[in-house]
Amino acid sequence: MTRVAAVDCGTNSIRLLVADADPSTGELVELDRRMTIVRLGQGVDRTGRLAPEALERTFAACREYAAVIKRYGAERLRFVATSASRDAENRDDFVRGVLDILGVEPEVISGDQEAEFSFTGATKELSGRDDLTRPYLVVDIGGGSTEFVVGDDHVRAARSVDVGCVRMTERHLVHEGAVSDPPTAEQIAAMRADIEHALDVAERTVPLREAHTLVGLAGSVTTVSAIAQELPEYDSAAIHHSRVSRERVREIAEWLLRSTHAERAAVPSMHPGRVDVIAAGALVLLSIMERTGAEEVVVSEHDILDGIAWSVA
Repeated sequence: MTRVAAVDCGTNSIRLLVADADPSTGELVELDRRMTIVRLGQGVDRTGRLAPEALERTFAACREYAAVIKRYGAERLRFVATSASRDAENRDDFVRGVLDILGVEPEVISGDQEAEFSFTGATKELSGRDDLTRPYLVVDIGGGSTEFVVGDDHVRAARSVDVGCVRMTERHLVHEGAVSDPPTAEQIAAMRADIEHALDVAERTVPLREAHTLVGLAGSVTTVSAIAQELPEYDSAAIHHSRVSRERVREIAEWLLRSTHAERAAVPSMHPGRVDVIAAGALVLLSIMERTGAEEVVVSEHDILDGIAWSVA
C-alpha cells in the first residue's frame, strides 16, 4: 500500500482525498475525503481573472488540507486544477499560493486529462458487474466545464466543453448582480440553448448515443440523487451507485428552476454553496439524458479525485 493524497480544485469546490492505494489489487482504502465550496471561478467568465476573495477562500482551504495531509503522513501528493484556473489571466497568483502552502505546484490539466481521471475514478470499481452494460458514458458536471468520456476498460473518446453549473448560472441567471429568484422563462431558454450548443460540440468528438450506461459525477449529480431519495441529510453511502430515472431528474430540474433561494436552501441534503447553482447543474444533467436517450443515470461519488489518487499510486 502507498499512502497518497489527491487534491482536485475546480471552479466551485476544492476537494481532498487521502487514501492507501494498492495498484496490484486495484484496492483504494479511503482515509479522509472532504470538500469545501470556495467558488474559485467567481466572475472568471466575465472578467477573465480570479477574484482576490476567491483566491483567499481557496488558500484557506489549502491550509486546512495541508494539516490533514501532514497528520496522515501521505507519501505523495498531487494537486490538479481544472477549468477556472485554466481560463484566468492571473493564474500565476494561484500557482504561487498553492506552492507556498502545500509544497507542490498545481497542475493545470487539459480537459482531456480531466476526462481520463474522471473515467478511471468512476469506473474502476464497476468492472465485473453484470448489471451495468458497457460502454460507459461518464459525465462529470463541474462548475465551469463538463467532461464527456466514452469507454469500456479504457477511454475511447473524450471531450470537455465550457458548460458547468457556475458558468451557466453566472452567464444566464444573474440579473443586476444577483441570481434571479426564481429565473425567468427567457433566462432558462437562453441557458438551455447554450447547453444544447455545447452538446453539439461534444458530440462531434464523443459518440454520446452509443453508450449503454450513463454514469454521472460531481456535486450537481449527487445533489439531484439526494433530492430524489428525499434524504434527511447528505449521505454519501446512500448516494453512491444510486440510480435516478430521467423522469425524476426532469421533475427535480423543473422544480429547482421555478423555486426560490429560500426553498432550495430548505432542502436538507443541499450544501449551502450549491443553493444558487444547483438549478443550472440539474438542467445540464437533464439535457444530457434527453440527448443520449438515457433512461437513468448511475450516480458515483468516486470521480476525478479517485482518478488523481490512482495516478499518484
